[in-house]
Amino acid sequence: MIPALRGPLAILLTSLFWLRFAFADFTPAERSRFESAFLLAQTNHLAATHQYPPAWQLALAAFDWADSQTNDRDRARIAQIGIDACHAALALQTNGAEAHYFLALNLGQVAQTKTLGALRIVPRIEQAFLNALASDPSVDNAGPDRGLGLLYFEAPGWPTSVGNRTKARKHLLRAVELAPLHPGNRLALAEALLAWRERPAAREQLDALDRDWPANRLRLADPKWDADWRVWLNRRNALAARFKLQAITLDPPLPSTRTTNSLPHPSP
Repeated sequence: MIPALRGPLAILLTSLFWLRFAFADFTPAERSRFESAFLLAQTNHLAATHQYPPAWQLALAAFDWADSQTNDRDRARIAQIGIDACHAALALQTNGAEAHYFLALNLGQVAQTKTLGALRIVPRIEQAFLNALASDPSVDNAGPDRGLGLLYFEAPGWPTSVGNRTKARKHLLRAVELAPLHPGNRLALAEALLAWRERPAAREQLDALDRDWPANRLRLADPKWDADWRVWLNRRNALAARFKLQAITLDPPLPSTRTTNSLPHPSP
C-alpha cells in the first residue's frame, strides 16, 4: 500500500523503485517466493558473515520482500534488515557496487513509509547510487544510472531537494546506452522526454521498446521478472495511449506470414 504522501515527494517515491506498485499488485505466489528467498538469503548470510556476496544478496532479497508488503511497519522493518546487510557488505568491500546499489533501494523503501522526514533520506539515496555508479555502472542493467535519472527527474528541485533536469537527462540517456534492451531504461527515458514535451524523441524510445519486446520476453523469462513485466506492460500502454497507439497484451501475437488476402495483425 502506498503511504499517504503529498506532492512531488509522493511522485518520487512511487516512481523511483522499479515502479512496481504503481501499476501491479503482487500475487500471493510472488509474495511467498520473495519471503522464501529472503529467509534463505538471511540463513546464508548468517552462515558466512565474513563474505561479501551473501551480505548484498540478503539486501536484494530484503528489497524484494519489502517491496511486496502492504503494511508500512513491515516494509520498514524488512528494508532495515537490507540496509544493515549493505553496511555489513561495505565493511568487507568498501567499493562493492551491489551493496551501494541495494542500499539506495532499501533506503527508498524506508522513505516510502514516512510522511515527514522522507526528503531527508533522498540525499543518502543519491549518494548510494553515485557510489554504485562509481564502482560498477552495469549493476542491475545500468541500475545506478536509471536510479539517479529517476531521482533527478522526480525529486523536487533546489533548494527543496535534488531534482535536476540536466542530470536526469544525462543519467537516463546513459542507462539506455549501457543497457538498451532493459525495458525499464527505455520506459524511464521515454516518460521523461514526454514530460519535457519532446514527443518525437519519446516516440523513438517507445518504438525501440516495441521492437525489442519479443526478444526481451525470452531473455527475461524467469518468474522473478513477472511483476516487472506487468509494470512494464502498463507503462508501455500508458505511453502508447499518449500517441494514440494501440495497447498490447503481455505476449502480443506475431504478425501473420500467410500469403492470403487477410491483413497481418497490426504491429504494436
